[in-house]
Amino acid sequence: MRLRFRAAEALAAALLLALSAACGSRLPESDFEQGARTPAPRDAAPLRVGIITSATSPVGGSAFTGPRDGARAFFDRLNARGGIDGRRVEVRGCDDGGSGVGNNECVHRLVEEDKVVALVATTALDYAGASRVARARVPDIGGQPIGTAYDTYPHLYGIYGSLAPRDGTPGWDGKLYGGTEVYRYFKREHGARTAAVVSYNQSASAAYARLVERGLRAEGYQVVTEQVDFALPNFRAVAADLKEQGADLVFDAIDGHGNARLCQAMDEAGADVTAKVTNVQNWTSTVPDAYQDAPRCRNALWATGASRNFEDTGHPAVREFREATKGLKIHSQWQLEGWAAAWWFTDAAKSCTATGITRACVDAYMDRSQGYTAGGLLLPVRFERLPDPPKSSRTCLSVARWQDGKGWVGQGDMNRTCFTVPQLAYEP
Repeated sequence: MRLRFRAAEALAAALLLALSAACGSRLPESDFEQGARTPAPRDAAPLRVGIITSATSPVGGSAFTGPRDGARAFFDRLNARGGIDGRRVEVRGCDDGGSGVGNNECVHRLVEEDKVVALVATTALDYAGASRVARARVPDIGGQPIGTAYDTYPHLYGIYGSLAPRDGTPGWDGKLYGGTEVYRYFKREHGARTAAVVSYNQSASAAYARLVERGLRAEGYQVVTEQVDFALPNFRAVAADLKEQGADLVFDAIDGHGNARLCQAMDEAGADVTAKVTNVQNWTSTVPDAYQDAPRCRNALWATGASRNFEDTGHPAVREFREATKGLKIHSQWQLEGWAAAWWFTDAAKSCTATGITRACVDAYMDRSQGYTAGGLLLPVRFERLPDPPKSSRTCLSVARWQDGKGWVGQGDMNRTCFTVPQLAYEP
């Protein structure tokens, strides 16, 4: 079970970027083999799905497009093999511009006008239309929990699952809960004892930093807090203090550009750490360019998440993903999770072919999706409606480390890198 602070983490990352501008079933391999399915008849009605993405938001053009690109790649490959029960999947995309108004317009267009059977891989900076999706009983499958919608409304199924009641109020009485597994991992596996948290003197940055500090202290870390001015950040002073304090780990609540400058300053100051820890949104192939001036810090980058490393091509499901996306300029963990979301919809639709692929049938499949893994790409996903929040949970973790010449190198089996950790409350 993964109840880490995913929503807070993703939302903080988005806001910080904006500052600078039952199942576990796997598709049979035959479904992706050339000629395995008869092409869909020309008169067969397509299955229409919608993908809402904040592609042109203030955060930047490429910040939220990964899940969309991964899902589209899956559906393109599926259609080339005959679609679902002889019906091709027709993707209707909508860019909401990163605004609540735009998001409501996308929901209206896709749900009410285009009559999509489901939404897939939603990645919205402001999911203002979530309540309308829920009222229409349209299954929203495998969306990224950038806000609280996936822990608030029924019929919405986030990529990491949810144990909240989802009765219209976020989490439990407005509070969400997250575990400390990331901090436990570095403490147990690497002997880390001192951790630094770097933030800006800005509300979203400071709030997320406090959340990280709570988790670290709960795991017994000595915590070093570093705050810099957003307009004129003195990263050299931070780097010097990190060296002086002997920090083993560095977590941050700053944007991507700031991270690159911090890493450069750490290299110049000789502040070597066990790990500079980042999140799934930054788990991409762009590391060499983003951190080109910080080789030591670059090779101390670690990422954690709840899905299999997109560089793990020894796994057949990852190999399929990489083959289908080889034309993309970059690769990322969010692309892989978008691919997994499309796979999830496909499994749901396949379960309905005998009775009819409808919103209700697909939603019923999703509602009983206990332990779904998208062929091993995801840690087993659960959806329950617990009346009370869990005090602790057994939580597994996917971990990778960047190494020049090798890329992101997985660190152990994500299904066995597991910890029983406390669940800490926070207000989104």
